[in-house]
Amino acid sequence: MPALRLVRCLPFALALSLVACAVPPPAPTGLMEVIERPAEKALLGGLRAYEDAQYPQAEKLLGQALQIGLASSKDRAAAHKLLAFIFCTSDRAAACEVEFRRARADDPGFALSKSEAGHPQWGPVYKRVQP
Repeated sequence: MPALRLVRCLPFALALSLVACAVPPPAPTGLMEVIERPAEKALLGGLRAYEDAQYPQAEKLLGQALQIGLASSKDRAAAHKLLAFIFCTSDRAAACEVEFRRARADDPGFALSKSEAGHPQWGPVYKRVQP
């Protein structure tokens, strides 16, 4: 009797496997496609400005990236982290703290590296917001 049930289920299983094979997987998103999105383009500009010590421009572009809507939670956390750094180094500790909290909210695994966490300006603020 169990063998008969198996034989009856075989056509259904075969049809199901054919349907699964008929749907092609989605094409991977390429880097060039991603950096052409407005939010991601603003994030990239913000990263460049930050690295070039153009902090007012970095703040503006990172804020735009977040406002437009970054797709990745890790990208949002990175933008919040850099905004936190900018705010802490410009004596805006309350805003710095808010950005660290937002980074954690967007990415629960968010953490500064050991050297970042030891920074004299933002390290103490970061430690205050640790869970």
